[in-house]
Amino acid sequence: MASDTVTLTLESEEDTDELELPRELVDMLRESDDETAPEVVGDIAMMGFAQRIHGAAHHAEGEPDQQIADLNDLTMDLFEDRFGATFGELTGHDH
Repeated sequence: MASDTVTLTLESEEDTDELELPRELVDMLRESDDETAPEVVGDIAMMGFAQRIHGAAHHAEGEPDQQIADLNDLTMDLFEDRFGATFGELTGHDH
């Protein structure tokens, strides 16, 4: 496509997908000049996944089942490993 986009490849052990984004948008969301496009997208993906599981664990009607609670705990541990701060510290939203 146009040169004003960046294409990133996502890989797992079994599958591959490509994601094309406006280069200027990725640049705008960089935390620092040396942050790479994959790092920017990885941070945003982690934030998105953490928000989704947080919502399922803490904002759904009733108590979450054990699987959701365990997924929330694991995701929040991985979030803190990536960012060096808790989800609550970075978003101001903690329970």
